[in-house]
This record gives sequence, structure tokens and C-alpha cells, in this order.
Amino acid sequence: MRARRFLSLITAASLLLLISGCAAPAEAPAPATPAPATPAPAATGPVVSFYGDSYTRGTGASATDKRWSTIISAERGWQEINRSENGLGFVNRRASMGPGLDDIPAQVIADDPDLVFVTMGLNDNFSYDRAADRIRETIDSDLERLREGVPDARIVVVEPFWYTADRPASVDVIAGWVEDAAARIGADHIAGASHWLDGHYADSPDSWMAGDGLHPNDTGYAYMAERMDAALRALDPPL
Repeated sequence: MRARRFLSLITAASLLLLISGCAAPAEAPAPATPAPATPAPAATGPVVSFYGDSYTRGTGASATDKRWSTIISAERGWQEINRSENGLGFVNRRASMGPGLDDIPAQVIADDPDLVFVTMGLNDNFSYDRAADRIRETIDSDLERLREGVPDARIVVVEPFWYTADRPASVDVIAGWVEDAAARIGADHIAGASHWLDGHYADSPDSWMAGDGLHPNDTGYAYMAERMDAALRALDPPL
């Protein structure tokens, strides 16, 4: 089974050396280079499906190979399938995306991945005041569906990213709901990601944001890849 081969690769590797509040982010511009819907032809490793928003789609990067998901996938030989969409949240934009995009968890399940990344929640802060209960319910239902739909896959749930020094209370509330839901389905959880760009926002002297002021530039995504790489190596077993 592919999932067993994936876990064997992880064990072998460990033995050898041992791995947006304004509404603007919900209307973020499309990335300069569209995210690929199929794995890179050169990759032959485990199939990895990414379920996220513009920060995982790579909006603001100069090319898709500059986004953090593609950087870490290339380093590991993973077959990346990036299902992320601009403005997407557990609730935000969900009903308005149209057939084929309104149920990305179903697409992730159809990918039959060995590994799933969930990097959602940033955009739900803009719906929090009117839809808090629905956000929490959808976090639970999405993660439960993924666990049931790909029972042999390893699931990594990442704390929602954030993009400004102004940090509404909802950021930590939603992050807590995501962490709790990840624990309930036995997923790996990566904490702290909402702080990875601290000190480098659009109004910072050392900004790592693209020209739109909402998304990371190549430098920002490279740093996010470094942080994700370190977090994945710290998992048990490491990735």
C-alpha cells in the first residue's frame, strides 16, 4: 500500500540522519503564475495534496516554484497537488466558488494522497462576527471528512497564517478551533504559523510582502518554507 511505503520512507530517513480586518484578502488578486492542478512530472515520491488559501496558492510570488508548498515538496520529491484558492476559508467564499471549487475537500479526497496539508482559517476572520458558529462547525466537518475519506493518509494541520501587526482576537480563537479539531482526528498540528511573518508586514521597515501589501513576496515565501521545513522535521515521525 502506498501509505505504508510512505511511512517506511519516513522511518528510513529518520534512521539515516535521524525534516486578510479588512475585506481585501478575500478579494486578493490571482497569482502571476496559476497554481498547477497536477503533480510536477519530475516528482516520483508520495502524493501530497494542499488545501489552503492564497498563502498556500502562492499569490504574490513571482512564480509557483517560489511558494512555500512547492519549495518543501521539491526538496522532498513529493508530488504536489495544490488545491488552494484565493480568499478561501472554511466559510469564506465557500458557497460562491461554483461547481468544482465549492467543495475542495472532495477534490483532496479524490486525489488519493499519501499526505494532506490543511492551511485554512485566515480569511474566516473576516466572517467571524457573523458566522463564528458556522466556522467552528465547518472546521470540524472538513477535518472529519478528510480523515474518513483518506483514512491511510497522514494529515498535517497548520495554524492559520496571518498578515498584519493588527491581530484581532478571532485569529487566536480560530487557531484554537483548528488545533482542537486536528487533535480529534489524530492529525499532526503545526503551531505558531500565524506569527511567522511578524515584523515583516507591509508597513514594516523590513517588509516581505508583495506589491499588493497583502501577500508574501518571494523572500516571505522562502522564509515560510524554512519555518515549515523545521516544523515538519520536528514532527514525530518527522517529514
